[in-house]
Amino acid sequence: MTEDFYCDEVLSGKTKVNKVMETENVLAYYHTKPFYPVHIVAIPKKHISSLITLEATDNGLLLELLGVIQQVAAKVTEEYGACRVLTNLGEYQDSKHLHWHIVFGKQLR
Repeated sequence: MTEDFYCDEVLSGKTKVNKVMETENVLAYYHTKPFYPVHIVAIPKKHISSLITLEATDNGLLLELLGVIQQVAAKVTEEYGACRVLTNLGEYQDSKHLHWHIVFGKQLR
């Protein structure tokens, strides 16, 4: 996998995804290799390497991203009764692009 799967594959269009929601600056889509029965990823279209590298100039983008995450999480919760919203940092973060997982169900693998 590349260092930034989201820029290199998803946002470039090389890897086609099933979109859940899209705004001018944010994309939410079903994970291409899900770890959960319901596994949605939300990403900013601008490259930001992780949650801890956000800058003050990214505040508007972060609010837009959190708004999309909130809407997607509400839909998953409404349909399934619950969900988890999580992000990874450091060695836990496979792709060095800020992304959030909205998931439901027991881990598949």
